[in-house]
Amino acid sequence: MARKTANYVCQACGAASTKWAGRCEGCGEWNTLAQESAPESAPKGLGAKKGRRIEFQGLKGSSPHPPRQVSGIKEFDRVTGGGMVAGSALLVGGDPGIGKSTLLMQIAAALSGSLMPAYISGEEAIDQLRLRADRLGVTDANVGLAAATSVRDIASSIGEAGGPDLVIIDSIQTMFVDSIESAPGTVSQVRTSAQELIRLAKNRGFALILVGHVTKDGQIAGPRVLEHMVDTVLYFEGDANHQFRILRAVKNRFGPTDEIGVFEMTGQGLAEVANPSALFLADHEDEVSGSSVFADMEGSRPMLVEIQSLTAPSALGSPRRAVVGWDSGRLAMILAVLEARSGLALSGMDVYLNVAGGLKISEPAADLAVAAALVSSVSGVPVPPGCVVFGEIGLSGEVRAVSQVDARLKEAAKLGFTRAIIPAKTRGKRDQTKTKEGGMEITEISHIEDLLRLFSKQDEKKAKITTAIDPASDKRRHG
Repeated sequence: MARKTANYVCQACGAASTKWAGRCEGCGEWNTLAQESAPESAPKGLGAKKGRRIEFQGLKGSSPHPPRQVSGIKEFDRVTGGGMVAGSALLVGGDPGIGKSTLLMQIAAALSGSLMPAYISGEEAIDQLRLRADRLGVTDANVGLAAATSVRDIASSIGEAGGPDLVIIDSIQTMFVDSIESAPGTVSQVRTSAQELIRLAKNRGFALILVGHVTKDGQIAGPRVLEHMVDTVLYFEGDANHQFRILRAVKNRFGPTDEIGVFEMTGQGLAEVANPSALFLADHEDEVSGSSVFADMEGSRPMLVEIQSLTAPSALGSPRRAVVGWDSGRLAMILAVLEARSGLALSGMDVYLNVAGGLKISEPAADLAVAAALVSSVSGVPVPPGCVVFGEIGLSGEVRAVSQVDARLKEAAKLGFTRAIIPAKTRGKRDQTKTKEGGMEITEISHIEDLLRLFSKQDEKKAKITTAIDPASDKRRHG
C-alpha cells in the first residue's frame, strides 16, 4: 500500500505544493501554505464507461421569470435586484462586528411571515442568537434556530421535502465535511462545504445565504472560487466610528451590480436610510474652504456626498498624502495634473482628503469634485454655495463627460442645490458657458484651468465685499 503523502495548500488562492515554502508560488502571498492530507490515490480518468448523453437547446425560447422572495426591507431588496430568487446562493462578507449577523437575523424575521427561514450558526449558541433576537425585537418571528457545523448533519436536516425555504449559514468558514481530513476554514473545507450546500439549494429550491469572513485586505477569506460558485456576492461596508453601513452588490446574476443599500446602526438593529444624500450632507457647511459636494452614482442610485480636503506646508522631505474613502493613486494623479497643467504648487504640501460619512467611492466622476476641494483649500476660497460638482479629469487637464448627468442634477435639485459645475457636453463649445436647466445654474467647463478661473472670480468678489465693509482691509491686502 502506497504511503499517504501530505499536500501544502495555499489558504489564499488554493494552489497546492508537495513541500512547504514561505511564499506561495501561485499568488505570491507569504505564510499562507497549510498542510492538508492528500488522497490515497491519484484521481483516474473517465475510463471506458460512457456517460449519459446531454441534449442541447437553441437560444430562442421562453422561460418564466424566477419568483422573488421579497423581504420588505427595501434597501436589501434593492441590492438583490428586487428580492432573493428561490434556489439561489448569496454570499455576504464584511469586517467583524460590522452587523452581518444582525442584518441577516432581521431579514429572516421579515420573511418569516411568508416563508420558513432557518438560521444555522457555527459561531454562536442558541441562547446568544435569542439574545440578539430579543434586542432586535423579533422574538415572535417564526425562525428556526440551530447551532451546528457538520455539513452532513445540516444536509440531513434541510434536504427533505417540506424543509425551510430560506437557510442562513453563519459562517461558511466554520462548516466542515467529515470526509476531508483538514480543519474547518481551510481551502478544501470551505470549497467543499459551500459546494454541497449550494447543490442542495439548487436541487430543493430554497434560497441560501452564506456569511463569509474577510481578510485584513477586506476580501472574503478562502478560495476565490467561492465567489464564482454563488449567484450573488454582497459586501457589508462601514466604519466602526460611523453609524452608517453600506451593503454593496459586487456580483448579481439576477440583478444589477454596484447597487448599494444604506443602513444606520441603532440600538434596535439596522434601520433603513431612505434618503442617504440628506444624511451624508447633514453637517455640510457652504462657507468653508476645502469642501465640495460630489454627485455620486452607486448603481442606479444618485447620492450627494461631501469631499473634504486640507493642505498645509510640509516640513518633511516627502510630504504626506492621507486619503480616507477614495483611491490614493487617483489623488496622486489629480495633484500631478493640477501642478503640471495649471501651475498650482502642491508638491511641498501635506494633503489630506476625506469622504465624509464613511462612504467609499471609486467613480472617476469624483475627479473634478476632488480638484475643486483641493483648489478651495489652497486658495482659501470656498466653493460657491449651493453648488454640486462632478466630472472626470484626464492627464492633459481636460474635463471629460460622465454618465447619467440628468439623474445627478435631479438629485441635487431635490436637495435644494442651485448650481452645478459639470463637464462641457461637446468639444466645440467655448471653454465656459452658463445655462439654466431645471432651475439650476449650470457651469460647463472643458479644462482644469477653467476651474481655477471660477475660484479667482470668487476671490475677487470676496475682496470687494471685504473692502466695502472695511476699507482698511484693502490696504492691508495690497500693502
